[in-house]
Amino acid sequence: MARPYRPGPKQFVFTAGDGDAHHVSVGDPQEAYEAFSAFFRGRESDTYTVRDEPAGQSLVLRPRLGAISRIEDADQPRSEHLKVDRANRYLPGAMLFFENGYAGLDYFGQWFPELSDLDESPETRGAARAAAFTTEAAAIDEVGRIWADSGIVDPTDQYYVFFESQDADHDRAGRAELLQLIDFLGLERVDAPAGAHGGEVWVRADPRLDAECARWA
Repeated sequence: MARPYRPGPKQFVFTAGDGDAHHVSVGDPQEAYEAFSAFFRGRESDTYTVRDEPAGQSLVLRPRLGAISRIEDADQPRSEHLKVDRANRYLPGAMLFFENGYAGLDYFGQWFPELSDLDESPETRGAARAAAFTTEAAAIDEVGRIWADSGIVDPTDQYYVFFESQDADHDRAGRAELLQLIDFLGLERVDAPAGAHGGEVWVRADPRLDAECARWA
C-alpha cells in the first residue's frame, strides 16, 4: 500500500500539449499514478506535463522527442533533461515524481542541463554518466541498480548477467555506462557463452557485486 501524502490530499495538474488540462486531488502516489496513467494513455500528444504547484515542480514527458524534463521553480530555478530509449520508461518516471518530486528522479538516468545535449550519441551519454561516479561506493551502487533493472545471476552462480536477453542496439547508453564502471571498479568482464544475446554483459562474481546485488534483489 502506498504511503499517504502528509498533509493530504495533494493536488496535481495534468496538461497535454493540445492544451487539455486535468486537475486531480489524490491521497497517495499510487492514486496519482493511476489518474495520470489514464490521462496519458487516453490521448496522443507531443508533451504531457505533471505540475505540483505548491512545490513549484513539474515533470514533462516528451514521447515524440524521446525525452523527459524535470523543472523546479525555486530561488534558483533549474531544469534538466533525460533521453528516453524505451517507451515504457515514461510512466515509471511519473511514479517516481509522484513519490518524491524532483529529487525522486535523481537516479532514473543521466540528466543534462539542455535539451540539445540529448543529441549526443548513446555511448557518449553513457560514458558521461559513468564519469559522474567518482567513488567506489557510488559506482558499485549504480552497477547494482543497472543489474536490478535488467540482470540475472547465471545458473552456476559464477557470473552476473546484465541486459539479459537484450540485443546490442538496446539501451546503448546504459551499456556504455556499465562498461566504464566495470573498468573503474576493476570487475572482470568475461565473454558471453555461445547463444547469448548480443547485448548481454557477463561479469564474474565479486564480493562487492555479491553484496550490492543481494541488496537490490
